[in-house]
Amino acid sequence: MYKTRITFLVTTIYVLTAICWLVFWLKPFLIGMTVLPILGGVFGLYRASEWGGLKSAVGRSLTFLSLGMIFWGGGMVIWNYYFFLGIEEVPYPSWADASFILSWPLWALGVISLSRATGVKFALRRVKGKLQIFLIPLTALAASYYMLIVVARGGVLDLAGSSGIKIFFDLFYPIGTAVILAMALTFFSLSREFLGGRYKAPIVVLIVGFMVNYLSDFTFSLTTTNETYFNGHFVDPLFTTAMFLLSLSLSMMKPPISEEK
Repeated sequence: MYKTRITFLVTTIYVLTAICWLVFWLKPFLIGMTVLPILGGVFGLYRASEWGGLKSAVGRSLTFLSLGMIFWGGGMVIWNYYFFLGIEEVPYPSWADASFILSWPLWALGVISLSRATGVKFALRRVKGKLQIFLIPLTALAASYYMLIVVARGGVLDLAGSSGIKIFFDLFYPIGTAVILAMALTFFSLSREFLGGRYKAPIVVLIVGFMVNYLSDFTFSLTTTNETYFNGHFVDPLFTTAMFLLSLSLSMMKPPISEEK
């Protein structure tokens, strides 16, 4: 059902990137982190068009999720530009950061639109659903504060002497990551009883992709704070895996009328 040319291509790119990383260790994952989100976003926009684009809830969701992927990939294009120029320490903040953070509001809009196409509204009619929509985000945000601020940054978010732009990025990165995780977990918890049929698998893959992306952001924050990050670090395959899962999910969201072989 899900074995289409698009899913095969996305999977092949990921597997080849992983093989190259085992052999060359460094550059392949920088390339994979760039190619996968951009192609995944383009394929996602194609899927969105099959759903009627912005005219349907699923089409809107795929559009926003896909644009988020493209902007994330755009950030990697700029990052690669610095790297292949021989600049080991990428400026912060840079235009790469400006592109990265645009992905989060777009992903948030995508999750909201997708929730309207599932059983979330029915779950919210129950007392259990109302408790979940309050407790799950609160728990996720509290856990994110502990992981991203206490653990990754030593409990200190040092903004002294920083420019307004740097302060914005310092705050937006942990907040944006935490909000996306909270939204994804809440959406899954509220809709899992109503998920079924051919779209259960791609939605589960989407949620897992956001969870892996959160783990990647945490690891990146931890290693950059400890000054142990380098291009080719283990966090790079984590990010690549997150982009692969998100791209795979979008490619699997084929409407019933589409029978791509």
